[in-house]
Amino acid sequence: MTSTDSPDCLFCKIVAGDIPADVVASSDTAIAFRDIAPKAPVHVLVVPREHYPDVPALAASDPEGLAGVVALADGVATELGDGQYRLIFNTGPKAGQTVFHVHAHLLAGGELPGFA
Repeated sequence: MTSTDSPDCLFCKIVAGDIPADVVASSDTAIAFRDIAPKAPVHVLVVPREHYPDVPALAASDPEGLAGVVALADGVATELGDGQYRLIFNTGPKAGQTVFHVHAHLLAGGELPGFA
């Protein structure tokens, strides 16, 4: 499934440039933009350009695409933070996923509480 197959998807619209976002980095396979409700000094969403509903679907269909999301997240964490970060993929509504276009939450920029 590609981003053109999901005309109502918020993140597909951001990838296409139809909805503005504070884009901080991009690659051939993914884009990274600031979260509108940040939970850390650096809170960026990293999304593949192609539409997949969740991270298992992306991993199964396009492992290189998943690697591209992780690589872009690492670069953003190095550029905007100190290279130390938390990368979270919410999968399913009970886990907190509200937009069903796979995306990683990159949290960085200082001491991050929890998960000690």
